[in-house]
Amino acid sequence: MPERLLVPAFRPRPPWWGADLQTLRDTVWPPTFPIDRGVPLPIVIAAGEQLLALHDLPAAVDPLGLVVLLHGLGGSSQATGVRRLALALQQAGFAVLRLNLRGAGAGRALARGTYAAHCNSDLQPALALARQLAGERPLFGVGFSLGGTVLLNAVLGASTPQSGLDGLVVISSPLDLAACSASIGRPRNRLYERWLVRALRRQTLADPHGISASERRGLSNVGSIRDFDALITAPRWGFASAEAYYATASPLPQLLELASGGPGSAEAQAPLPPTLVVQAIDDPWVPAAPAVALAQAAPPGLQVVLTGGGGHNGFHAPGGSWSDQLTLRWLKQQVLAEQRLKQQAQTECA
Repeated sequence: MPERLLVPAFRPRPPWWGADLQTLRDTVWPPTFPIDRGVPLPIVIAAGEQLLALHDLPAAVDPLGLVVLLHGLGGSSQATGVRRLALALQQAGFAVLRLNLRGAGAGRALARGTYAAHCNSDLQPALALARQLAGERPLFGVGFSLGGTVLLNAVLGASTPQSGLDGLVVISSPLDLAACSASIGRPRNRLYERWLVRALRRQTLADPHGISASERRGLSNVGSIRDFDALITAPRWGFASAEAYYATASPLPQLLELASGGPGSAEAQAPLPPTLVVQAIDDPWVPAAPAVALAQAAPPGLQVVLTGGGGHNGFHAPGGSWSDQLTLRWLKQQVLAEQRLKQQAQTECA
């Protein structure tokens, strides 16, 4: 499938061989970006609460479309992968909306609490604003890691196509949260998990709205992502346990139901927009088995690209980010397809 988009199959860029070096490349060798000229846009999500987005415009007067970019767990609109893809999208003629989820990045003070993989009530106002900004142009979503899960859940949770997305790309995104939590908790990932837990603890404690005394006590004993979800994420978002949160916020069951024609594909479910799922088999954080299962039984309009290597949100190849190149090609393909449909409709009406 990458070949159909004129993107060669993934191969690692020396010396970033193997899953861990691919995953850690941006941490040990961070790229340098130009000054961030994104225009801050506060988005009201509830009384007295806002999310913060950054709006990036391309040099072209007439953008090809607008792309909403979502960061992963512990990230923000300043995450390396988000900044890199945003710049590539701008150069290709797209406008970009880099969204900080609840409590993330520069938006930390604008809303109490933290985000979750299933936070549709927060995302709906952001997508509504994005639709207004896009106007008659296509509106796309791209999510890295947990950001892709958030976008999938928003699309699957919509009862009408008013989620507004004309296409969606998810990269290294958990489709089964319980399996992902177990994978992160493996002994070989101990350093990764400690780093993630420290980032989540800092983000939670930095909440200017405060946290409860029991949460503060519990955070000192949190040693895993599952511990954090049981203490913070699940109860804050109305789930009885981490297991209940994982079951509800995992998009895989609904995607497989859509493919099989089961209850999830009933008329109450909005059609899935064209969707691209990108997953490395050797991802040390997100197990590939759910994406493999989805590739074998994908619902209409969904494509899965599996690569042998690439790590987690890595895909560092000769010439730059392979996943960025794939995403750009796929988005341009969707723009061309939409333009052809409009031309066809105009011809039929003439």
